[in-house]
Amino acid sequence: MAGSLPRQRFVLDTSLFITDEIREAGRSLQETILHLLDLVATARLELNISCYMPPSIHDELGTMLRDREVSDAVHSRLDTWVVRKSPDRYGVTIPADIVYEFIDEMSDRVNRGLRVSEEAIREVEQLDPTELASDADRSEYMTEADRILSDMRDKYRRALQRGVLDSREDFDLLVLARELDAGVVTEDRGIISWADEFGLRYVRAGQFPTLLEEYLRATGVENYGSEA
Repeated sequence: MAGSLPRQRFVLDTSLFITDEIREAGRSLQETILHLLDLVATARLELNISCYMPPSIHDELGTMLRDREVSDAVHSRLDTWVVRKSPDRYGVTIPADIVYEFIDEMSDRVNRGLRVSEEAIREVEQLDPTELASDADRSEYMTEADRILSDMRDKYRRALQRGVLDSREDFDLLVLARELDAGVVTEDRGIISWADEFGLRYVRAGQFPTLLEEYLRATGVENYGSEA
């Protein structure tokens, strides 16, 4: 059947494999990933759907899976059914307008980060220096200062990183998808936002297994039919 169907391609992000959105109740992470890779394999053989991953994303995912102590079977199936391909960084062209938008976005985020820092400094200024008179007071003072610093870090991180491309891996994903005219599969809001800018199709990671299952049912693949 695969030979008679037009090829579809998807580029997969690490978030697809670790998001709780694809995990059914009572199913372990390993069982969830094996089920996902079984769907990817069946879709490849039956529907001519190929899944890709840049080496940088593959390495990142491998580290995440080892940290979560999944078995070698998962790594083996991942290597078998998900194609590792480096993006053509020299051949793929990016419209200048997208670069300008990225520069404007980062400039705006830097300004937001500065405002977060300024607010934290003003908050620290409100602390009473006389509380440093004793060791006990010093401990309390530093605890409050540490709370302000921790809060500032969280706000600063959100201001600069949420909803933006913040790594080479993210950019590799988008460039490869553009090169292959492929859909992007991710839960990362920054990647989703910039997939729109790149004019790319995208699927939320939590919906991808269901998408494959529906494709398989619709084409009457055994074990995925309406009576299964």
